Amino acid sequence: MDRKITLIRHGMTPGNLNKCYIGITDEELSDEGISQIKSRSYPKADIVFSSPLLRCIQTAKLIYPTHEPFIIEELKETDFGCFEGKNYKELSGVLEYQKWIDSGGELAFPGGESKQEAIDRSLIGFNKLIEKSKDYSNISVIAHGGTIMAILQSIFGGDYYSYHVENGEGYTIDLSHNGIFNEFYPGSFTR
Repeated sequence: MDRKITLIRHGMTPGNLNKCYIGITDEELSDEGISQIKSRSYPKADIVFSSPLLRCIQTAKLIYPTHEPFIIEELKETDFGCFEGKNYKELSGVLEYQKWIDSGGELAFPGGESKQEAIDRSLIGFNKLIEKSKDYSNISVIAHGGTIMAILQSIFGGDYYSYHVENGEGYTIDLSHNGIFNEFYPGSFTR
């Protein structure tokens, strides 16, 4: 059976507009984010999975209104700790932020997760959805930028940050007949 998994980042939120670290903060989509999602065409889905956060659930329902998304807790975004809700301008001059920057993003967010903890959790969620979707051909996942970067890096290797995806955009992965990931289609969905 041919199988494709499409990973879609949620639509824009007010925090995204302000370039804030929005991880576990449960923001709604902004009006711009709703319009953005509605203006694009997305691949069809036989089953839809979502992070438990509102922005992902709203995005899933806008793209796939006839599907009730299966919620997977582990697909939520990184916990940015004391950086939550702040942008780089607000954090400039903060010692902990400079230490995190100097570490190349490897240090744990103060009061939050490390990149590796977020990756490990995201992969637990991804493995759950792989198991639950084994009888479906077209699988869509609405998640977060960090979650998508974690999944793609674990499958394809390379630099975590090279898999960054903008709001409302994503990647489709084509699985071979033996369950091995064999093709990767990056890029935007049609506008």
